[in-house]
Parts: sequence; structure tokens; C-alpha cells
Amino acid sequence: MLSEFDLIKQFFQRSRPGTAALGIGDDCALLAPAPGMQMAISSDMLVENRHFFAGADARMLGHKCLAVNLSDLAAMGARPVAFTLALALPAAEPAWLGEFAAGLFALADLHDCELIGGDTTKGPLTICITIFGELAPGHALRRAAAVAGDDLWISGTLGDARLALAGYRKEVALDDAAQLLAGARMHTPSPRVALGLALAGARLAHAAIDISDGLVGDLGHILAASRVGATFDVDALPAGPALAAQPQALRRRFCAAGGDDYELCFSAAPAQREAILAAGLASGAAVTRVGTIDAAPGLRLVDARGQALDLPLAGFDHFASA
Repeated sequence: MLSEFDLIKQFFQRSRPGTAALGIGDDCALLAPAPGMQMAISSDMLVENRHFFAGADARMLGHKCLAVNLSDLAAMGARPVAFTLALALPAAEPAWLGEFAAGLFALADLHDCELIGGDTTKGPLTICITIFGELAPGHALRRAAAVAGDDLWISGTLGDARLALAGYRKEVALDDAAQLLAGARMHTPSPRVALGLALAGARLAHAAIDISDGLVGDLGHILAASRVGATFDVDALPAGPALAAQPQALRRRFCAAGGDDYELCFSAAPAQREAILAAGLASGAAVTRVGTIDAAPGLRLVDARGQALDLPLAGFDHFASA
């Protein structure tokens, strides 16, 4: 039977060189930020039967638990540096741990982000990551920086993750191909790190947030922090390829308030449109202009003709949602 320290050594302690001054193996890790840089730090927790189904694919779960944290760094425009992993396990199963670690480190290596420590214990399956990034002072894409007159942009596509959940729950009938296509977005999101770095590095965007709890709810955080409002065209929201084949009412609802997308929502001056399109192309993340930031408070939803829509939408809340 694996002990706690055997588990760490076998599956999570790596011999490859890293950037930390001191990594796994002591009471604390030591990070040395590049001279003149600030640290960006974020934590996310994934709990079985709350954030993922019991029996979820271990490799995909390893990917997703890091992806959602990388997405937070992307929203600030920070370069990933390192992360810690706290893992509660019902049992130390080598096959599961091997797959989980493979998914985790494949994404970590892609972004040159080093595991530098953490904790393991026995308990209901729970994964908590704290991630560290760095960026130049004054370059962070903060929620409080949206300006009236800004364009409102979305990266990638929205709604397929929510469609996958609806399919698993039998809320909608999906064939196997559509369920597989939508499920890939739910289980293996792509954090928009390169886009976030481009937006912050060249100061193309003002405010940004990653879309984790649904666009309506997450955009609301920007509006509240910046003390502005917004108008967006629900029909301009870029639906995922699986959702695009669904009826309009479902497309609207899942794009605007679906959640689990891990795309970026950001505001920028109209003068930056060409540069933002180029940044999206260079980063491999298509970007779509979907609305404007308004001086008047509140969020206004319109259709493709500019007509107001009265849609009962709200973002996900862990303590208000079943």
C-alpha cells in the first residue's frame, strides 16, 4: 500500500529542472520572481459530485483542475510560473494517480508551470490548486478597469460545456457525436494564456475576467467593480460547434449563462480592434466583438436587430444553485 510520501515521490515529484529556488521536499517551497515583476496568485477547488461526476476520467480531471487555474492567470495577463496541489483521496490507487498525473503534467509542461508542493490526505475526492504567475507592474487586466465606450469581446466559443452537462443530465437529447464534441469542452477546457499575455503585454485591453460561472454572472463582476454598465448582442455570442446546431432559445441561454467555458471576456478601446483581432489570430484563440461598455449601470441584452431581450439569466452560484 502506498504511503503519503511514497505517493508524492512516485507520481508528483519530478527530476526535471524547474524555476523554483526550492521545490517539493521541504516545509515550504521558495519562489524567486524575476526582478521588477509582480506575483499573481489564484486558488481553485474541484469537489467530486459538485464540479465533476463520480468516476470522471482521471487524465481529463488532471487537465481540468490545472486548466481552470491557468484561466485565472490568463484573465489577469500573467505568465504561469508554478503551482501547488492539495489532494484528498478516498484511496491511493496507482492506476488512477498515474492517469491523473499524466493529464496534469501534460498541461503544466505545455505552459512551463512547475509543481512545487502541496499536500495529500484521505477523504472525499477533492482537488485544490494554488497557482503563481508573474507580470509587469501596471499591466494586470483588472475587473475594475472597464471604461464607458469600450468594446466588449469574447474569446473562443461558449456554451458547449453547458450543453454537455445538459446531455449527461438528460435535459436535452444529444446523439453520441454531439455529446462527445460538447464533452471535450467540458472536460478539457483550453486556458487562453497566450491571449491574456498578448492583451496585457501590449496593453490592448482594459478589464478582463475568465468565464467560469456564465457570461452574464462573470461580466456582472466587471460592471460592478468598474461602476459601468454594458449592452451585448446575445445572438453575436460565438456558440460552440455542438451548441450551434441547437435551437435558438437554447443557444442564447447556454452562451449567455452556461458556465464552465473558461474563455476570456474583456473590454478594450475601439481603436484597438485590429490589434486585438491580430492578437487572437497569433494566440490561436478567435475573438469576437459582442457589445459595448456603457456609462449607465446595468446589463442590457439585445438580439441581432438591436431589440431588447427579456431573458431570465443568472450566473452560477455555489450556494444558490442546486
